[in-house]
Amino acid sequence: MPLDRDWIAQRIPHAGAMCLLDRVLTWDAGRLRCVAVSHLSPGNPLRAGGRLSVVCGIEYAAQATAVHGALRSAGEGEAPRSGFLVSVRDVEFHVRRLDTLDGDLVVEVERLTGDGNDALYRFRLLATDGRELLTGRLAVRLDAEAGEGGVKP
Repeated sequence: MPLDRDWIAQRIPHAGAMCLLDRVLTWDAGRLRCVAVSHLSPGNPLRAGGRLSVVCGIEYAAQATAVHGALRSAGEGEAPRSGFLVSVRDVEFHVRRLDTLDGDLVVEVERLTGDGNDALYRFRLLATDGRELLTGRLAVRLDAEAGEGGVKP
């Protein structure tokens, strides 16, 4: 089964144009690499004044962590778990905008740690030529409606 935009949209809580990722390139239990072209779309819902700031790349990374979580859950025979972004740290911006890039946007996430309801990921956004655009770490909380039970960030 191809891990394309339709597959992704069925497994993350983002619908329509807010589903920013187009396909999964590779993944394993600790990492995911995917690609997006929505940064070039004039209809991208994150655009402001016709522009797409590099800070919006954090949402691309957050969606990639959700896809990674869905793939990990499926591999363990579990249903995907809902979650939300708790914090973003050590962010480095290497460009100002994403909409001025030529070609695809590559999004990489690496799960650094996680148990219970919390996970910590490192992320990188790259141009197709390998140039780094944005890096950082983000923490996610899963099953927030289930109450306390995970490790507190």
